[in-house]
Amino acid sequence: MRKKDVITIKDIAKEAGVSPTTVSNVIHKKYEHVSPETVRKIEKIIEEKGYVPNMLARSLVKRNSRIIGVINCLIPTARGSFIQDPFHTVFLGGVEKELSSRGYFIMLRTVNNKEELISLLKNWNLDGVIITGIFEDEFYETLLKTEIPVVLIDSYVDSDKFLKVGLEDFKGGYLATKYLIEKGHREILFVSPKIKPKGVLEERLKGYKKALEEFGIPFKKENVYEHGTRVEECIELGRKLSKGKDFTAIFVTADIMAAGIMSGLIEMGVKIPDEVSIVGFDDLDISLITSPRLTTIHQDVEKKGIIAAKMLVDYLEGKPIKERTVILPVRIVERESVRYIAKN
Repeated sequence: MRKKDVITIKDIAKEAGVSPTTVSNVIHKKYEHVSPETVRKIEKIIEEKGYVPNMLARSLVKRNSRIIGVINCLIPTARGSFIQDPFHTVFLGGVEKELSSRGYFIMLRTVNNKEELISLLKNWNLDGVIITGIFEDEFYETLLKTEIPVVLIDSYVDSDKFLKVGLEDFKGGYLATKYLIEKGHREILFVSPKIKPKGVLEERLKGYKKALEEFGIPFKKENVYEHGTRVEECIELGRKLSKGKDFTAIFVTADIMAAGIMSGLIEMGVKIPDEVSIVGFDDLDISLITSPRLTTIHQDVEKKGIIAAKMLVDYLEGKPIKERTVILPVRIVERESVRYIAKN
């Protein structure tokens, strides 16, 4: 395309009879001071002229990129991209929905060590970062030194430097276990990925222990299984558990793991819930298509992503942040994977 054919913001402003600032506001979806009629007029001209914003040039001039990095530090062993996990897929959908509506872009990345994180933050012109899987470790120490605004997801690190979005993890573990106990179960397994200090899984385990304590049921360390999250690994665990007869119920801290365990149990002839009852966590779509359908702890994963993106963009745009830490509620969703055991 010849230089004289390139459409600029000034060209659009001239044709629309408005200022270049107004056109820029419409392009960046800042409609607060622009009438709906003007927005429609400008968007029509943009479409007709085939205008495409030069994001690189703008970022160099304004020293911002409108790019938000979503970084994963929970490194799954022998596994593909973290977006293959249904939880992260739904979460990222919420993040992308909010960022898109605000005129921002998303960049996804998994980092394996602090050197990769430092390189990412140093070499990419990110306006802000949403990051999962942060404990009080080298990643945390690195983030403390950066000036880039950060939102932590499901993190229990104690710092006022960061914005945070989390969940009632303790309550979720408590509700799942209490529900099973009230259905007559006393031998209840706890299955989760590796449990780290000051993490969401430790909080869910604490909730599990609290429910046992309230009902006078001794906690047994051998009933806690820390296990890989890949579907194949969970199916194999289900096969292994089918050989045990000393439990009647399992609380699994992720629906995708629960579905895998169910598959392994059923493959080995174990009837669910007649012989083993199962409760999951997250209430993802997969809980609706297991057979039987999975009873689980509900959290609004998409809303978590939307809130994280909104908090970060509001902060970047100088808007007031009502709460620097948002904790989302949980509740149990009853389906068909738990049966009632009559008390003796």
